[in-house]
Amino acid sequence: MTPGRHPLRLAAWSVLVGLVVFGLKWTAWLLTGSVGIYSDALESIVNIIAAAMALGALAVSARPADESHPFGHTKAEYFSAVIEGALILLAAYEMIRAAWHRFLHPQPFAQPALGLAVLALAALLMGGWAWLLLAQGRRARSPALVADAWHLFSDVIATAGVLLGAGLAWLLGWWWLDPVVAILVALNILWVGLKLVRGSVGGLMDEALPEEKVAQIRKVIEANLAGALEYHDLRTRAAGPRAFVEFHLVVPGKMPVEEAHAITDRLERALASEVPGLVAVIHVEPESEAKTHQGIRIS
Repeated sequence: MTPGRHPLRLAAWSVLVGLVVFGLKWTAWLLTGSVGIYSDALESIVNIIAAAMALGALAVSARPADESHPFGHTKAEYFSAVIEGALILLAAYEMIRAAWHRFLHPQPFAQPALGLAVLALAALLMGGWAWLLLAQGRRARSPALVADAWHLFSDVIATAGVLLGAGLAWLLGWWWLDPVVAILVALNILWVGLKLVRGSVGGLMDEALPEEKVAQIRKVIEANLAGALEYHDLRTRAAGPRAFVEFHLVVPGKMPVEEAHAITDRLERALASEVPGLVAVIHVEPESEAKTHQGIRIS
């Protein structure tokens, strides 16, 4: 059985993969007693909770528009991403707290070789799954899946750091190195969580699309503007996997409604073709509303 590429199915598999990885990390901690591995295992619990929330958010965002939500439910994914970022921050705090205590009271590992081998297996599994989620999340334009993927990548980085610190501590007998590396990894996770929250809040606040995407939209509009005089007041925003653009289209005052409608249809088709998932709202205006009378297309 394969997970497939549907966002909901991928999110469901993330929960299962998270449970397997957590089991491996918990086993590694029981074998070694490493505080770094213990903190890493706790962070995996956050992964499971976050994956479950992403699954719920995707299920909500997939609902069609209705009378109460005429623009759909796609923003539900941003709430999941914000909460996931907050959970990453909480995990980073717990890792630092546990690592500091062990730094003050260092102790050797119990079964380091077997424990580190189990931890390495968990890292490989999580890294492969994170790569798949990121690729498919970007393809589906799903903030929830992309957020989950970056969260998992942060977990892989954390696990790699824990492996390095625990391995050196074991080989050199520097048991204080285990908690030191755990603290450094926690700081990296903290940075990832802050960026994730920032990006998700931007979506909730109807932040404009990235500059390169806006430039692409402008290029498409101007390439399909034949028959119109200009466009202006271009605005963009994103809502989950969907993007929205709105602008005013100025046409000759005596142009028949049918001709003006044909121009807007052409623009909408071109935009939808070049920017999948884009929804365009075009306000047609007579030339008396033009912001320039020299045929210059402005925004």
